[in-house]
This record gives sequence, C-alpha cells and structure tokens, in this order.
Amino acid sequence: MPSHSNWSDGLFLKIINVVAYFLFLGSNIFTVTGPRDIYYTGKETYVTPAPWAFLIWSLIHLLLLGTIIYQFFEGGKQVIIDGVGWRLPLLAVLNAIYVHLWGRHYYIAAFVFALLVSSAVTHIYYIVKKYHEPQSTADEVFVHLPFSLYHGWTTVLVILTAFEAFGINASVERAGVWTDVFAFLAFFFLEATAATYAFSSSEGDLPASIAISWSLWAIFAHQRHPAFIHWSALAFSILSLVWVVKAAIGVGLKIRNGGRGISLDEERAPLVGN
Repeated sequence: MPSHSNWSDGLFLKIINVVAYFLFLGSNIFTVTGPRDIYYTGKETYVTPAPWAFLIWSLIHLLLLGTIIYQFFEGGKQVIIDGVGWRLPLLAVLNAIYVHLWGRHYYIAAFVFALLVSSAVTHIYYIVKKYHEPQSTADEVFVHLPFSLYHGWTTVLVILTAFEAFGINASVERAGVWTDVFAFLAFFFLEATAATYAFSSSEGDLPASIAISWSLWAIFAHQRHPAFIHWSALAFSILSLVWVVKAAIGVGLKIRNGGRGISLDEERAPLVGN
C-alpha cells in the first residue's frame, strides 16, 4: 500500500477524479439501461457502425477505473495528479455532457461537445506520451493504454457525430453522390489517422490504431448499401489492419529489446482535437 503522505498528497483532486469518473461511467450506463436503447434508436447515417463498435466504451471504463485507483499510488500520482491534473475531471464532465446530448438526439450540440472531448483527450494524450515515459507495467496499463484507446475512439466519435449532425438520415433517404464522397473521405481520414498512430514513434501506438480499425470494421459490417460505401469501408478497414499489424510488430520488437511504452514524436502526433 502507498504511504500516508503519498496517499493524501493532492487528495482533493483525487476525490474529484473519483466523482468525475462515476459521473462519466453513469452517463454511459444510462445509455444502455435507460428507457431508450440509443445504439439502436439513434439517427442512422451512412457511416453508422454496428452496435458492437460501442463495446469499446466498456474497455475504456475498465481501464480508467484502474487509472482512478492507480492515482493513489506514488507512480500514478506523479502522472495523473502532477501531470494530467484537472484535465481528467474536465474530460469526464465533457464526455458525460456529450453522451447526454447524443442520447437525446441533439446532434449538433453533441458534435460541438465531441470536438471538446477530443480536444481534452488530445491534451492528456500529448502530456502522457510526451512527458511521462512509462516506468512500470502499471504506468503502461493504467495510464498509457487507456488514453491511447480513448484518443483513437474519440477521433471516431467526431466523425460519427458529424454525420449525425449534418448528414442525411439513411433510414429515409438514399445516398447521393455527395454522401458517397463524404463517407469515402471519412473512411480515408480514419485510415490515415490509424497510419499516423502506427508511425507516431518507432513502435507506434497500437491501442489507438486498434480503436480506429475496430470502428472501420464495424462500419463495414453495418453498412450494406449502397455498394460503394460498403466496399469502400472494407478497403479502408483492410488498410487500417495493416497499420495495426505494423504497430504490433513495433511493440513486439521494443518488448524483445527490453523497452516498454510509446514515446510520442511531436512532429508526427495525431492532430485531431488540437
């Protein structure tokens, strides 16, 4: 157990982090247990993924629970309290508001908050990757892993919410040329982001690349018509998988050489949310 001095240092922020985490968790639980299952009753667009894409929230919540516990230990306190600071509860509050607006189908407002969430995650991601090289397995699992996954996933959420806010309803309107073009560009952007993660350092950012690839495969699985969008999603899903493999090889090589973690190359850092 951590010493009393380490446990109590920054205690107020630690308590705020705990409260904010459960607010964040509760907002997502309500989307599943509430009277409306928003993953099946929301606006259908031509980039809407299969509902199982959102299972990634469960993994993010589980990892962040570890983050909240880890902040009470000396190693976690140095990164989460001294490094990330008040950005973590701010992120949790912004995310809870985003989920509430999205669940209520206020898609334009939700899009604005999706951008704010992405910006908050990006700032945390940059701080963690640039200034806090993992010193232990706990650092890797409870700090670097959740924010890598979170950063990749919020990039997807910005795209999905943009189409919900400004795109046509796929349940009642057929896709036109412009819908095909914007869907293609969205897939290209996501795949390119996965590539950016893979090349963000010598070993790449595997969790973030997985979040992007997972989402593209979910879009491919759900979007059956028109054929152009269906097969475009498949093509970019396959390409994103290439970048996942590249990042996995990089991580494997680093582990074999006795290293761990991901150090962010500033010039190649993903730009979404900055």
